[in-house]
Amino acid sequence: MKTFPIKILIAITTTLISCNDTNTNTLIENKTEFVNGLASSTFKVWGNCEMCKETIEGSLKIDGVIDSEWNTETKAMVVSYDTVKVSLNQIEKNIALVGYDNEKYKGDDAAYKNLPECCQYERK
Repeated sequence: MKTFPIKILIAITTTLISCNDTNTNTLIENKTEFVNGLASSTFKVWGNCEMCKETIEGSLKIDGVIDSEWNTETKAMVVSYDTVKVSLNQIEKNIALVGYDNEKYKGDDAAYKNLPECCQYERK
């Protein structure tokens, strides 16, 4: 029995990963880094457009959040925050409260139903 050379397997795997639909299947590495007493976390938040971006980032205009940036293409949220004032758990809950699913919390159903039609993404 013949075996596939490692280079072919790598090429096939790379192709499969790069063909993922950016709306639902983009692989995002959940991570948190700490620098000078502040944390920076990356995680996935579902959504569609610039209006979603405004709502998602707007939900994080709270004490302790230094900066937040949600990418409409990759669905990656990067947030910098003071862990003395706010937790990652609270940040993820705030996003869910305005109707957006993330990897930890499902978005509030009533808030989701009130989102503009263009913001109603395919729920996980």
